[in-house]
Amino acid sequence: MSPVSRVIATPEALALIHRLQAEHGPLMFYQSSGCCDGSSPMCLVQGEMQLSPADLKLGEIGGVGFHMSPSQFAYWQHAQLTVDAVAGHGDSFSLESSLGYCFVTRSRLFTDDEEPAVVGPAP
Repeated sequence: MSPVSRVIATPEALALIHRLQAEHGPLMFYQSSGCCDGSSPMCLVQGEMQLSPADLKLGEIGGVGFHMSPSQFAYWQHAQLTVDAVAGHGDSFSLESSLGYCFVTRSRLFTDDEEPAVVGPAP
């Protein structure tokens, strides 16, 4: 079986990522766990947010690292995350909000057949 990524992106999200890269340079994603910005994937200029040494990198979308905390990973470890971009303003500090878009995370559980082929941090 081919490797299965923990995080992927829709064509709409990839187009928005490339637009933001052209405007801001290197970027990073951090899957928020709530509070002010809900539970949205935040797109930030790389280095704008200090990652904890415990934070996990799930993979890359559009050449941009996608990170989350270990406590978030405990909830998402058995799911593939799909980052999408939709029109609207999310309650977020994420870069795309100024363009009238927001990134959203959708998920689906890995199948039993996929589990052994999942790439990235292990549960």
